[in-house]
Amino acid sequence: MHYDAIVIGCGGMGSAALRALALKGKRVLGIEQFEPGHDRGSSHGHSRIIRLAYNEHPDYVPLLRRAFELWSDIEVETGQRLFVKTGGLDIGPMDGRVVSGALAACRTHNLAHEWMTGPEIHRRFPGVEVPEHYAAVFHEEAGYLNPEACIDAMVASAVCHGAALKVGETLQNLVPHRDGWNLHTDRGHYTADQVIVTAGAWSQFVLPDLERLAIPERQVVGWFDSLDPKRFSAEQFPVFILDSPYGEYYGFPIDESGRGFKIGRFHHLKENVDPRESLATPDEADEAVLRQAIEEFFPLAGGELRQMQTCMFTNSPDSHFIIDRHPDSSNLIVAAGFSGHGFKFACVVGELLAALACDPDASPVPLFAWDRFAQQG
Repeated sequence: MHYDAIVIGCGGMGSAALRALALKGKRVLGIEQFEPGHDRGSSHGHSRIIRLAYNEHPDYVPLLRRAFELWSDIEVETGQRLFVKTGGLDIGPMDGRVVSGALAACRTHNLAHEWMTGPEIHRRFPGVEVPEHYAAVFHEEAGYLNPEACIDAMVASAVCHGAALKVGETLQNLVPHRDGWNLHTDRGHYTADQVIVTAGAWSQFVLPDLERLAIPERQVVGWFDSLDPKRFSAEQFPVFILDSPYGEYYGFPIDESGRGFKIGRFHHLKENVDPRESLATPDEADEAVLRQAIEEFFPLAGGELRQMQTCMFTNSPDSHFIIDRHPDSSNLIVAAGFSGHGFKFACVVGELLAALACDPDASPVPLFAWDRFAQQG
């Protein structure tokens, strides 16, 4: 029961790491306490935005280019459709963080894009209503991924290339052993040269020093009937990020399943949570947060509520990822703190983790290095 590497947590990042290590010919095991694609974490809900005009930081763009390549490769390998191209809008005040950040990414990396004023946004996408002082950056290559299908595809690929997977198995302790690790679960005992922690909201229970670096937060999204469905179809309406007086929102057109117009507000009600406890069932207060943006900016999308669903963000202090070796152990590797914008990168994160595990000379992406928190004091 000895492995070159064991991956703890097989959601989006863990399933990608499992695949990347298996492709390198490593003897690798994934341990997942639920089932891959479960609804107790951050990798469910039918859709995740993927876009190159990345307002969060220009340094993400090269990783996004690689992500588009890898998702396409996985589609070809598994025969599953994972990505739907819709185009993407970053909308908000001209000098706001969202619009200026997207524009900076486009200019830094020479990305094809369109600049739209408020009236131009409405003419192009009649479902959007914004004040005249708003603007948008439109990026044609954006769209959305199906996270459940992505995880299924990555797990299938990993297993096909020799990875082992244990589901419904919970880690009980992780202790150093010689030059590697001993792992005890509620069902077995394993040893490994390397351990990769991709436990999402449960990261702090695997590594207590992540308690202040990977903080779980309740998030709510909703699907609404549209009063004019054609305007909000995936053929005519893009994914979007909206900078509004009520906060920053994100949303999706009506997909081919007809679920409805989907919208969420980043960091919803700013509720830190314990993932071991059930998240509060969405209620009228949660719906009000979502309708606040719909009524002002997408009024024809504000029909009857079909469904609300909870998930979790796991936030780092600066909202950038942590992908690095643990500062106290070179054979303990961590991917955490994806802060509500990580899923699109999962396939690339898998490659980064495999590189850190297999190459002692590999360095983390500086933006994601653990030691930045020490440097910040």
